[in-house]
Amino acid sequence: MNVSTLAAAASASANGMATVQGQASLLVLKKAMELQQSNAAQLLQALPQPPAGPTPGATLGGSIDTFV
Repeated sequence: MNVSTLAAAASASANGMATVQGQASLLVLKKAMELQQSNAAQLLQALPQPPAGPTPGATLGGSIDTFV
């Protein structure tokens, strides 16, 4: 066998391995982002609902006196 042929084969193998590792890393990143999105959605659903606006006819806090 020729040394240059072996070097070319090794280089092709290394490039293939780098591609597979890159794809695996990308899949792990996507899964982590999906998990974070799911956790954020659960946290948002767990927040208590804000109280309703002012009740019509309420006397306390229903208006602001701007006269001096």
